[in-house]
Parts: sequence; structure tokens; C-alpha cells
Amino acid sequence: MKTLGTTLALTLLTAAAVQAHVTITVDGDQRCITSDGVPDHETGPWREGATVQEQDHRFCMDATPELTGTIIRRVRISGITVTGIPLRPGTAEYYDPSTDRGYSRDPSSGWNVEGIGGLIMDAQNAHVDGDGMYHYHGIPSVVTGALEGTLFGYAADGFEIHYMGDQARSSWQLKSGQRTSGPGGAHDGTYVQDYEFVAGSGDLDECNGGVLDGQYVYFATDAYPFFPRCFKGTVSDDFVGGRGDRPPPGGNN
Repeated sequence: MKTLGTTLALTLLTAAAVQAHVTITVDGDQRCITSDGVPDHETGPWREGATVQEQDHRFCMDATPELTGTIIRRVRISGITVTGIPLRPGTAEYYDPSTDRGYSRDPSSGWNVEGIGGLIMDAQNAHVDGDGMYHYHGIPSVVTGALEGTLFGYAADGFEIHYMGDQARSSWQLKSGQRTSGPGGAHDGTYVQDYEFVAGSGDLDECNGGVLDGQYVYFATDAYPFFPRCFKGTVSDDFVGGRGDRPPPGGNN
């Protein structure tokens, strides 16, 4: 791919980004997105005392990403929207019948709580962590509805994330029947393990990726996994560690 040799500074002034003060810069082979992490739409309510706090976001990723032939998993932050809000579809919560709320940070049960369907979200499928960092677990309709095109954000490895509604269908499906261990009951989407990848059942690969206009990109979808949860390029360290790895009080992730 062609390396970008100039610096491009772009301050997004769309209705969905005015309050976030988003700046996107491209310098050489790095794209960096900075924002205060405050969305320009209503948020909450969640647990008592949980509020959105202004952040000092700076996420840099590959501006000329390439497929590596390998797949990287377990990236804490999947990407960031063009409006400057992190995408964090996964959670650190697991089924735990010994607790009052039924889940904890103990992974021994093997049943990972899914954000959408398992935890409390606001109308835009988001909530805050213990640092007040607002992040999306699912599709924010107020953001996708304001897009002028289909570009929704950038993934942790630099590939674009597009939203095209039902024109891009996930190939992850709910399992049929009952859970044979852990919480029991039907596979209803409360846990990540309720889903399985069924190649060809949708349009996209296991990382929610596909080809758009001749280029590999990821897609944000209305159904699980919502955003990419595995990555086919080189993941930036900015999406791996940092504040997102600290267990927040109250269990929201």
C-alpha cells in the first residue's frame, strides 16, 4: 500500500462529534485519533454514581494496514469511532453463582458475560467503566444515523470499520438447545459462549471482516459480535493495555 508522507489534520465538526473535540492526524504510516471521550448525545443511566468523565484519549494505529496471515485475539479495546469514542464489546465478567449478582471477575466457570444482553447499557448500547470512560458495546444508532458515508471508525490494527446496516451480516449465530454446564438454560446471548461461528451463514469472516471496494475492512453489525473481536493486522499497543485493563468498581466493563 502507498505510504502517506504528509500530515493530515482533520477536526470533525459533524453533529455527532462537536462535543468530543475529535482530531484525526495521519503522519507517515500512523493514524492517531485524539478526543475527550465525551459523546454528543444523552448517556446513562447505569449503576448509582456512574457518570461520564472527560478523558485524554489518544489512540494511534497503522495508517496503511496489511493482512499478516495470523489472527490476534483478546484485544481489550477493539477500535475507536470517528467521533472519538472507544469500542469495547467484550467484558471481564464471568458467570459466578456464589455472588449476589451472578457474575464476577473469576473466569473459572468459563462462561464470559456478554456486554449486550448481560450488563446494563444505555440507549446507545454503551456505559462507563470505573474511570468514567464511556465506551460502546453495541451499535450507537445516534452515531450511525449521522454518518455521511459508511466509515464508522478504525480498528486496533488500523483497518477501517464500516457500518452498512443489514447489507453486512455477521456469521456468528446463537447455538441451539440448552447449555450443558455453567448457568444452564437456553443459549440466549447472555454469554459469549452462547454464540458460534458458522462460516457462510452471513457475509463476514470470524473477525467481522470482508472486502469493500477491493479493500479488506471490518464491519460494525447490528448482531453479535457487533464489532471486530479478533484482528488480522498488526495491533497497536494503544489498544491493548492502559486504563482499560484495571477492574472498575461496581463490575461495569
